[in-house]
Amino acid sequence: MVVINEGFVSNDWPEPTQKAFEKYMADGGGMVSFHAANNAWPQWKEYNKMTAVGGWGSRNEKSGPYLYINDAGEVIRDTTPGPGGSHGPQHEYDIKVREPEHPIMKGLPAVFKHGPDELYDRLRGPAENVTILATAFSSIDQKGTGRHEPVFMVINYGKGRVFHTVLGHAVKHLKEGSFQTTFQRGTEWAATGKVTIPVPEGFPSQEQN
Repeated sequence: MVVINEGFVSNDWPEPTQKAFEKYMADGGGMVSFHAANNAWPQWKEYNKMTAVGGWGSRNEKSGPYLYINDAGEVIRDTTPGPGGSHGPQHEYDIKVREPEHPIMKGLPAVFKHGPDELYDRLRGPAENVTILATAFSSIDQKGTGRHEPVFMVINYGKGRVFHTVLGHAVKHLKEGSFQTTFQRGTEWAATGKVTIPVPEGFPSQEQN
C-alpha cells in the first residue's frame, strides 16, 4: 500500500523504480493520491493513468480532457484546449456524494462541508477507468469554473486500486474530520477492496485531533 502526497512532486523516480511501481499496481497493489500528488510527473504516462486527472506541470489538452460533472449529473470529458489545474482562495465548500453505495462513501451524508481548503479545478488527464465518488461546486465567486469538480475518485489500474482525493493542502486541513474519515476509508479500500472503518458520530466534526 503506497500513499503519495505533494512532497513527491519535484523529482522524477528512476525508470527502474517507475517500472517496478507500474508492475506492483497492475498486479493488484493499492495507492492513495492526495492533494498535490496529482501535480506530479506529467510526463510519466502510467502514473497519470493511475491518478486519472491532474494539474499544473504544463498539463494541457495534450494531457487529456477536463473531467467534471454537469448540472444534469452527467460525467463530462471536455477536450477544450487550455491549461490543467487551478484553484481559488481557500474557502469552506460543500462536498456532494455521487456514488453513495461505493464502500468508501457508504454511510456518509449526501452533502457535507470541508474546509477552508483549496478546491482544485480544471484537472485533466487520461480520465480512464475512473469513477467520481464526490464533487464540490467550484464557484465563480471563488475564482472557480462554475462546474462540479471531482473531489474523490477511484481508479482501476490493471488489478490495482487507486483512491484519489484532492483535499488536504496543509496540516490544518488534514485535521478536519472531513479529510480524516474519507482518507482513512479510502486508504483501507485501496489496500483491501473493503471498508470496515465506521463513519464517526457527528461526522464531519471538523477540527478532529
